[in-house]
Amino acid sequence: MMTMGDSDHRKPTYPGTGPLSRRRSWCCSFAVPPASPDVRSISSRNHIQAKTQPQHRRTKPENVDKAGPKSVPCSPQSSKSALIGRIDPRRILSPGRVSPIDSDLTINTMQETTHEVAVDSLPNLRSERFRAPKIERTVSDSGSGYDARVSLKGRNGGVLVLELSSEVLSANSNVFAALIAEKSSALTCRMEVSDVENLGVFKETVELMFEESNGIIKKLMKMGVYRAIDVLEVAAGIKFSRGVFSCLKYLEAVPWTEDEEERLRRVLAVYNLDDAATNEILARFNTNETENTQETLSKQLVWSITSCSDVNPRNELKSLVKGILCKSSVYEKEQPEINKEDIYKAGKYCVDSLVKLFEEGSSSKSGKPLIEGISREVENINWLLEIMIDREIAEEFVEIWGKQRKLVEMHEEASPMVRYELSRVTGIMFIAMGKRRVQCGGEARGGLVEMWFRPMLLDFGWLQRCKKGLDMREVEEGMGQTLLTLPLKQQYQVFMEWFRWFSKHGTECPNLSKAFQIWWRRSFLRGVDSYSTCR
Repeated sequence: MMTMGDSDHRKPTYPGTGPLSRRRSWCCSFAVPPASPDVRSISSRNHIQAKTQPQHRRTKPENVDKAGPKSVPCSPQSSKSALIGRIDPRRILSPGRVSPIDSDLTINTMQETTHEVAVDSLPNLRSERFRAPKIERTVSDSGSGYDARVSLKGRNGGVLVLELSSEVLSANSNVFAALIAEKSSALTCRMEVSDVENLGVFKETVELMFEESNGIIKKLMKMGVYRAIDVLEVAAGIKFSRGVFSCLKYLEAVPWTEDEEERLRRVLAVYNLDDAATNEILARFNTNETENTQETLSKQLVWSITSCSDVNPRNELKSLVKGILCKSSVYEKEQPEINKEDIYKAGKYCVDSLVKLFEEGSSSKSGKPLIEGISREVENINWLLEIMIDREIAEEFVEIWGKQRKLVEMHEEASPMVRYELSRVTGIMFIAMGKRRVQCGGEARGGLVEMWFRPMLLDFGWLQRCKKGLDMREVEEGMGQTLLTLPLKQQYQVFMEWFRWFSKHGTECPNLSKAFQIWWRRSFLRGVDSYSTCR
């Protein structure tokens, strides 16, 4: 029995939604598929029939044919149009939408015929080098629109056929003119060029025959320098004089990269081209002035840098000249060796300048000009020393530095803020010897250690604070390795001096503990004979 409260809370009913009526399930797909060429034509079913008739499982269409050649995808057509059989069997009908899978397209080859060139195949590879191939001539009676046909066969199997005018070929190429001049009753002269490395370059070269001189230059400008060199090589091979002249004229007027320069050198070395433009290009390669030899120029550059007083330009020029003179330089191309005497003269001049500056400092107070002068000369020596080490000619300069007794005596009396500059030179020498880049004799090594080991102990603290590009760990490693190359008797004296100095100054002294341990094992843990030798 229903109460008033129940009637008040009764939900309103709508048509077709009574308690005995089943809730209709809705499908996301439409009853009528959208009109499209991708969907086959289906019999019209209105909305009322969709409600009354029971739902059936969707089945895959059976009568499916391939799309006709005149069907246009996505064209707006009504569902009543004749679209039956145009759906591809691979097309998938998902609920509510059509997910097409395009059919395999039939590619029809279209041939384009021009009045100059007909191409069968043309690889898109640029050649590294082109050699003028051998041209053979055969005669055929087949007629065509042009009386000359050149078949090019590439090394990679490509084929290129050029249908041309024999008159144009004869007027521009001496090689083709000699072949065409042969008497023949054939309507078409067939020529075959085999072993062509770059079909595209050959084609472009032949096309230039149909251009005027100004037009050839414009075409070369679009090609670029490297392609123009390839065209020059082909033009020289088939004796296309107008093309050769245009290529040389263009190449002479533009700058080249180093790779392009080497490529052009090789081409000009193969073909003997007698032309004014060739002489102008060769003038950029060679010079007839014997006075400007590399050794003379190197000497002038080195002396100019060592005498330069401005810091910034000097540093820039040092980096430039060092990059040119070093063996690992990218600029080196079979250069002769640098004159060792010129480098040593510059180095000795810098050492003598240091002696003079220290003498001036001992007679007067150290001022800013004096400090700057000493620092400049030390940087010059280090720069020359790096070049010597790279050229493996630094052994004698190490010996020269180990004999500067007068400079060492003034070092002890000079201010620490000035004298530590000298130890920078010694540090670079220790690093080079420790890395086995400098192989000095025993006398040179002993003289260097005897003369400059104590100044290194004095200046090590200043070197740590004012490194100026010096790696102190490498300095310590190089010192230890160099000391271990000395005779054991001299090692004993040097390591004992270091031990006493290190116990007093600590971190202000180089840490040679590793080398000290090696010396100790060699001296005292391998027999009594070694111990007696050290005594």
